[in-house]
Amino acid sequence: MLGKLTGFDDTIVAVATAPGLGAIAVIRLSGPDTYAICNGLFPGKDLLQQASHTLHFGNIVSNGHIIDEVVVSLYKGPRSYTGEDVIEISCHGSPYIQQQIIDATIKAGARLAKPGEFTQRAFLNGKLDLTQAESVADLIASNSAASHQTAMQQMRGGFSKELHALREQLITFSALIELELDFSQEDVEFADRSGLYTLVTNATGVVKHLIDSFRMGNVIKNGVNTAIVGKPNAGKSTLLNTLLNENRAIVSDIAGTTRDTIEEILNIDGILFRLIDTAGIRESLDTIESIGVQKTMEKIREAGVVVYLFDVNELSETDIRNQITAFESQNVNYLLVGNKTDITGEAAIRAKFTGIPEILFISAKNHAHIQELKDALVHKVLAGDVNTEDTIITNARHHAALQEVLKSLQDVKQGMDDGLPGDLLALDIRLCLHYLGEITGEVTNEDRLDYIFSKFCIGK
Repeated sequence: MLGKLTGFDDTIVAVATAPGLGAIAVIRLSGPDTYAICNGLFPGKDLLQQASHTLHFGNIVSNGHIIDEVVVSLYKGPRSYTGEDVIEISCHGSPYIQQQIIDATIKAGARLAKPGEFTQRAFLNGKLDLTQAESVADLIASNSAASHQTAMQQMRGGFSKELHALREQLITFSALIELELDFSQEDVEFADRSGLYTLVTNATGVVKHLIDSFRMGNVIKNGVNTAIVGKPNAGKSTLLNTLLNENRAIVSDIAGTTRDTIEEILNIDGILFRLIDTAGIRESLDTIESIGVQKTMEKIREAGVVVYLFDVNELSETDIRNQITAFESQNVNYLLVGNKTDITGEAAIRAKFTGIPEILFISAKNHAHIQELKDALVHKVLAGDVNTEDTIITNARHHAALQEVLKSLQDVKQGMDDGLPGDLLALDIRLCLHYLGEITGEVTNEDRLDYIFSKFCIGK
């Protein structure tokens, strides 16, 4: 279980805002000597006598020299982010000024904070559980509406509440089963086996749902690599430019114009698609073009979804069926897109490919059916609508632990089916509780915490 960890009884300091020039920067201190350190640098007012959650204007002075005019924000523990005494100094955004104030606080007894140390203290002081603390880093890194909403939902404790409720119920059953062991000679049952079976069955469904959500969560958090592939001059670069609404790729009637991959980010409904315009796939004696084709094949293997773009006037239904067979043999997640419908006419083209109803027909040049293509991309990677109000797993550590929870629950259920005695059931339940506790931080160790919080930015 998590106990008192060492090294958190001092006062730390760091810049809490992004590095570089800016109008304002915020320097944060947290720890038992926060007020004493700042009092020595903020003459004219005794901060110890001021109420919590108040702002105070004045000068930061070191060795009789005024460093800057600042606003000091006071947060007395435990009513603060870390649960400790916290002061935030809002100064002018000059990196020189920031460093001078940091140096002054260090000379007065503070030390420079490690990455994530403020949030780590918030966790250790019970202000956040581990899943909420990790969601802080996800919130900082969020770059779309979906990733922001998912991180906010977890930071508010949506995921934690589900796990805590399950854990409390399992703890109750575990205690009753272990109580039976003390009365083994009397052959009594304190734990209702049917109730436990129902609980485990329901919990298994919840955990499976959470595990399944990781695929969606990974897409929301990290985006999806989307390779645009096809034969030379199929219109791949034109499609890339159309999707981005800018001339990012060179467009030419000469086949093989794109020799290397071009990558750009497109946000569709809160999902980030890393669009990769690849070299056309064909046999070529040109050394540079051949290297480009080889890179295309690598991108196909790495892509979360492949947009196979083809010229509807050049290829036949048989050609597309052969391509489908090739993709399916390699387990490629593909989307068939027929381009250049403006040349022959959409009605004639649809009649030409009636045997393959999943083809999406567009004209990249004329921007025809581009929104339908965007909708199809979102549906392809999410396999349905995304609801960020639901609990969605985005953290690989949580996903791995939930898989262990599921295995333990299945072992408990199988044990009851097989009529195992209470002592063996208790072992499986304790294992399940252990992995649930690992997710929320109720079971952890100092090395693991240091690793998790080391991935945060300094100042948070």
